[in-house]
Amino acid sequence: MTAPPDRADGAAEAGDGTATTPTPPGRLVPMAFVADCERAVAFWARLGFGVRNRYLNETDGRLNWAWLEAADGAALMVARATAPVAADAQAVLFYLYVADVAAWRAELAAAGVTATEIETPEHSPNGEFRITDPDGYVVYVRQVD
Repeated sequence: MTAPPDRADGAAEAGDGTATTPTPPGRLVPMAFVADCERAVAFWARLGFGVRNRYLNETDGRLNWAWLEAADGAALMVARATAPVAADAQAVLFYLYVADVAAWRAELAAAGVTATEIETPEHSPNGEFRITDPDGYVVYVRQVD
């Protein structure tokens, strides 16, 4: 599966082919609510993400929020949840695109990250595998087509 081609003028298109915005946004960065930000930061560090920015709670000194970013610019924010995080209620999937899915899986396994076997479904003929973060968020690691 490849990304849709960009319009020459950079604007997004609605289903009818008309531009929906005059200027495209810089990027979209999801924010996941987690039970423990420090634990989430440690998990995502194993996937190559470093802390770009963070906010500590002034009262208890705990990490309340962090902006995580990989060398290629992929980013994710994590924020401490104010209510319990239910692993079975996470209605979002994260996809990481890598050049060598087998090498990534081997490196993560060596670092103690549990991963599924590499599968090659129709939408991912070069392979993908799945890992789950400590809060139950599913992360697919997929080889770039």
